[in-house]
Amino acid sequence: MQLPAIPQSPKFIQRMQWLFNPLQLMETSARAHGECFALCLTSQKPIVFFSNPQAIQELFTASPETFDAGRSNPVLKPLMGENSLLLLDGVSHQRQRRLLTPPFHGERMKTYGQIMAKITNEVISGWKIGVPFSVRSAMQEISLKVILQTVFGLHEGERFAQLEELLGSLLDLSGSPMRASIFFFPALQVDLGTWSPWGKFLHQKQQINQLLDLEIQERRDHPDPSRNDILSLMMLARDENGEPMTDEELRDELMTLLVAGHETTASGLTWAFYWIHRLPEVREKLLAELDNFGDNADLSEVARLPYLTAVCQETLRIYPIAMITLPRIVKSPIKISGYEFQPGTMLAPCIYLTHRRPDLYPEPQQFKPERFLERQYSQYEYIPFGGGNRRCLGMAFAMFEMKLVLATVLSNVELALVDNIPVKPIRRGVTLAPSGGKWLVATAQRQQVKIPVGV
Repeated sequence: MQLPAIPQSPKFIQRMQWLFNPLQLMETSARAHGECFALCLTSQKPIVFFSNPQAIQELFTASPETFDAGRSNPVLKPLMGENSLLLLDGVSHQRQRRLLTPPFHGERMKTYGQIMAKITNEVISGWKIGVPFSVRSAMQEISLKVILQTVFGLHEGERFAQLEELLGSLLDLSGSPMRASIFFFPALQVDLGTWSPWGKFLHQKQQINQLLDLEIQERRDHPDPSRNDILSLMMLARDENGEPMTDEELRDELMTLLVAGHETTASGLTWAFYWIHRLPEVREKLLAELDNFGDNADLSEVARLPYLTAVCQETLRIYPIAMITLPRIVKSPIKISGYEFQPGTMLAPCIYLTHRRPDLYPEPQQFKPERFLERQYSQYEYIPFGGGNRRCLGMAFAMFEMKLVLATVLSNVELALVDNIPVKPIRRGVTLAPSGGKWLVATAQRQQVKIPVGV
């Protein structure tokens, strides 16, 4: 079969569209070329997009030796570091993934839940009735404090404050399509000192690395077996040869967790608050479920509430934070969806287009949590966290945090949208996020508080 079509527009134009208007680019390409097409988005080869669940299944279930994925993401290297799990392939990727998996499962989630609820209550206590606030900023504050406390066990102090400030500032450097362009166009990566965008980024990244190195060294010098934060568990982990992670590996994985673990969750939560208050029937159903929640139930039971779960699932469907999965680079010839792909070809399941298929999701442009109560979607039809051997390690953690934060806020505060402030999807770094602005306001304290405060 002939290879997938590539739009005729110049490569530079496609890259600019991908940067400034990615949703229109994907939708236009799909209308013109169907569920498999190619786009020229990087200086590397074109990327083939798939939105057919059968093709996605073929790709996700293929032998891991068939593809590399880490080396397809050079845009992430300056931010995450070359030892990041997202940039590794083969044996190195398998080793790091095994070492990093244990902290995100099991009984530890209960401890994380207490931290999540406590921080959320602290943040919302600062909201003033009748004063609009930035949902994005509030959710970033919650998710960053959660990740700092769960990863480092840091609750306060100079290093906590420095990391919080530097990480927020660093991520804001790519907080709009224009600012994100320095990561997509290497020609812009010129260090002219801290007054230049790239120079400022490198300076802040170096400061963060120094703080992470200091934390790792202190843990090495003063081991504390009573600690159960994620960094302590990472330092205790050993591979099949009994070897621990090196300091450089720990630092880059910490950076990956700090960035991916809070930026994405903050975007998902911001979207959720928008949709819940944009649609009164959704808000009413969710509040009814939360108000019926047992007074003495533990936090893990909150995460099992069906409508709350459906709201979170629909939030990540309609505007997924990652628009495509990590692209796979073909290493040996493979046939997918009838096409023969040769080594060097880049393949990417398209999360956004898959989630917008009318045959899977009727009226896909409508926010309808009920669809997740009426149907069970396969891991090839609903893919907000990717799939295969590259599925997001923090998936359970992120969903747990989304549910607890939503439940805690909605159980404590009455909120309403501010009129006439549009909220639209925009690029934020390599992700899709809601536009900014102070479009939500607290109108009253709720009387019926059901969610434990995490003490």
